[in-house]
This record gives sequence, structure tokens and C-alpha cells, in this order.
Amino acid sequence: MLIRHAKDCNGRACDLWLRDGKIAAIGQDLPAPEGEEVLDARGLTVLPAFLDTHCHWRTPGFEYKEDVATGSAAAAAGGYTFVNLMPNTRPVCSSAEIAHAVQAEAAAVGLCDANQTVSITRDFDGKTLDHLLSLPEDVKFITEDGHGVQDNAVMARAFAIASERGLTILSHAEDMEISPWDYRLAENLETLRNCHLAEYYGTRLHMCHVSTREAVNMVRIARRHGARVTCEVTPHHLWFDDKRLQYKVNPPIRTAQDVKALVAAIQDGTVSCIGTDHAPHTAEDKAAGAAGMVGLETAFGVCYTKLCRMEGLPLELLSFLMSSGPAQVLGLEDRKGLLAPGYDADLVLVDIDHLYTVDAAKLHSKSKNCPYDGEHLYGRVVTTLKAGRITYQSEA
Repeated sequence: MLIRHAKDCNGRACDLWLRDGKIAAIGQDLPAPEGEEVLDARGLTVLPAFLDTHCHWRTPGFEYKEDVATGSAAAAAGGYTFVNLMPNTRPVCSSAEIAHAVQAEAAAVGLCDANQTVSITRDFDGKTLDHLLSLPEDVKFITEDGHGVQDNAVMARAFAIASERGLTILSHAEDMEISPWDYRLAENLETLRNCHLAEYYGTRLHMCHVSTREAVNMVRIARRHGARVTCEVTPHHLWFDDKRLQYKVNPPIRTAQDVKALVAAIQDGTVSCIGTDHAPHTAEDKAAGAAGMVGLETAFGVCYTKLCRMEGLPLELLSFLMSSGPAQVLGLEDRKGLLAPGYDADLVLVDIDHLYTVDAAKLHSKSKNCPYDGEHLYGRVVTTLKAGRITYQSEA
């Protein structure tokens, strides 16, 4: 396939030749090989497809909220070709067998690749780590997402094991004895503990959905100390503050001062990537108090509108946060996240000047728990390509 008349993130004319699932050439006015399919991208911006460091597809066990097929469709509609899935499923993903089964199902659907993470403690029991010693080499990421490991000694042993075995710990920072009455303190204390453990053991640590100004500053300090710490922020913690939205997510929507601190941390390089924390729930589960919102399909529009249109940050930086940055966190930087010859032909075409209104009823996700419903956003995803094949094409 030859993509013609696109613009890159700096507004320069850009043609791309895609062959055998890879980017074969990039330039201007590339000749079309005989018989090659040509895609006219006039008026559109081409970016590397997005990678999500933090996502829930609810398989196995909660397919009534989302399944691999609907999650894949939502990802493709949002410009994503790779997602990193959390293990808080039923049963909890505490084995390579479950992880491999989910990944195989995603490959069979073919719209979006997936990496399934494994729990830090077996079945989230908070204490058992033996399963980490027998994980195969292709399992690289462990997390207790949704809970956090509460016992300090258990978490210290987990960091030691992860360091020995080359695992990356993804941290949901929450002291659950404190969070019922002070969630800010709960996030900050566990962030401090885990950043120190990463520095002490030399373990790779990725802090999930950082939301407070204190927590992001702790990550900044740990990185200055040489700790192997990265962090993500979510679109909803950038877009909303607690004066604009009361909606249950975990961690909660924070103050306007926290939002300002997250933007500053993006500007100075403390934040490594955007993670959606796409968390589908039924209306009944939300009414019963479930925390979370869907976010794959709105992530680019929210982040482009907030960071580029409102804050004046360059599109090149946002592209890094949604593509190259997460590829580095996930160990995929040698083949994903860049527009360069030899890289996977995973691309997204966006219309950055198109103002659209979010309609939750039209989302591809099985769940519609979307507080962006009715919001006006710039940056519509028009076409997503995975390995040079179109996986999503907008209707309008």
C-alpha cells in the first residue's frame, strides 16, 4: 500500500510505502509500484499507531463488560494496535497459560495485539509469590492492578524477584487501609515506597495512573536518583478536575493543581506515556459503585485537545506519549512507535482540525461508561492500519 498526501506531526508532506507488514519507505512524491493500492490521505496527519500501557478487556470472566473482540474494536477505533492488559480478571491471571490464551484470542481477532500481564501475588492473595519463579521468559510484566500489594515485606520480595528475573513491576499505588478516608495519602505513600524499592533493588518499575502532584514529583526525584522508574498519566486525569466532574474512578479525579502538575511533568519528561486505564463496566455495575471509565476511543481527542490545543504542546510530544514512549516502556521500541523504514506498518491517520462531539452510544466498546459523552473534542481518528492492513475506517 502507498499512503499519499499525508502530513507528519510537524505538518510536512509525507508519503509512506507499506510492504509485507512493514514501513518500506517514507518520503515525498513516492512513485506507486505497479498494482499497488493507493490510499489518499490528503488533509490528514499520519502518526505511529498508539500503544496503551494500561487497559482492561475483562477476559476471562467478565465478558459481559467487555470481551476481546469488542475491546479490539474499541482499540482500533481509537488508533491503537497494541494494548497491555491488566490481570484483575476471573480467575485472576496468575499464570502464563491464561496470559497466552488471552494473547492468542487477540491475535485471532486480528485488530489489535495484546500483552497480558500476570499478578504479583497468586490470585491477588497478597502474599504468595512462588508462581513468579516459574514464569517463562516471554512474560515480562507483573502487577497487582486494582489493589496494590499491601504488605511491605511481600512487596520487597517481589521487587527482589523481579530484579533477578528481569521482570518489570507495574504499580497500582494505593494503601487500602488509608484510601477509604484519604486517597491522596494512600497513593503518595505507596508511590514513595515503591520508588524506593525500585532504587534499592535496581528493579524496573512503571507507576500506573499517577494522579497527584506529590506522587509525580516522587517519580521525578526517583528518576534523578537513577532509579529505573517510568510513569503514565491517564487522559481523564488530564481532562477533568474535581470541580468539573464527580465520577468514580480509581485513583479519583484530582484537583486543578494536580492537573497542572501532571502537565508540567509531561513537559519536563517525567511522564513517559499516556495509559488509558480503559475500564469497561455495565450501567448496573457503575450504579453499584464500580470504579472506572472506558477510554480507548476518546484518548487521542482528549489528549490532543487538552495538551496541544489548550496547553500549546507540540503534536510531536503527544505522539511520543502515545506511541514511542509506551513502546519503550513495553520493550517494543525496536519495531513499534516510530514512522521509520523497517518498523511495523502500524499507523493512524487523524484529522486534527475536525471538531466532533463524543457520543457514548456509538462507542465500539461493549460498555458505555463514558463521562466524555457530549464533550467537544478536536482530533478525530479517521483510519487505523495494523501491519499495513486497515483495521478501522471512520464512517464520516
